[in-house]
Amino acid sequence: MKISKSDIFIVLCIGEAAGLLLLAVLNNLKLSLPQVEIIPFWFFPVLFPVFCLVWYYLAVFLSKRWTTFIEIGRFVLVGGLNFLVDLGILNLLIFLTGIAFGGLYSVFKAISFAAAVINSYFLNKFWTFKASDASDKSVKKIGKEFFTFIIISLIGLGLNNLMASLIVNWAGPQWGISENLWANIGAITASFIAMFWNFMGYKFIVFREK
Repeated sequence: MKISKSDIFIVLCIGEAAGLLLLAVLNNLKLSLPQVEIIPFWFFPVLFPVFCLVWYYLAVFLSKRWTTFIEIGRFVLVGGLNFLVDLGILNLLIFLTGIAFGGLYSVFKAISFAAAVINSYFLNKFWTFKASDASDKSVKKIGKEFFTFIIISLIGLGLNNLMASLIVNWAGPQWGISENLWANIGAITASFIAMFWNFMGYKFIVFREK
């Protein structure tokens, strides 16, 4: 499979956005993890685009033996960006308000996850699964697809928010970990669970081949 210029552009944009979002997360965590201050400002915005491009070339190479791998490769990149969109917005809200627990934390987590879901829809539909069918653009079909996507995403949102809230608000910080870092541990755990659910739902329900 030949790599198109548009694919290279998308991959580099994903990597750059991911690097910048990670900087935002680390900025909020620097009080809990002072060692992150030794990382140069340019490190992630430069490293991530290169890493993403190498990963995509690897996915294309492996797809010669298993064609589905190119789809998996794209999903991993999109999923990684969605994960950092979720985490980045969550940390921005925590940074702006100074609140990392309680009811408002659950609200912040819902907002950050919703933003990641919107990003996920467009990238997965038009790039990962390439589900746009030019021969059938009826309002009815688009509406049904979007409605199904929202249902799958809402279930994922419920799983994501429930797990994060249980870890942060019910279990609470453990082993002397700061509230900010524990809030991120809750977010990371919840995001992986929701990511698995969303992939299965998007792949086999929303964007399945007709």
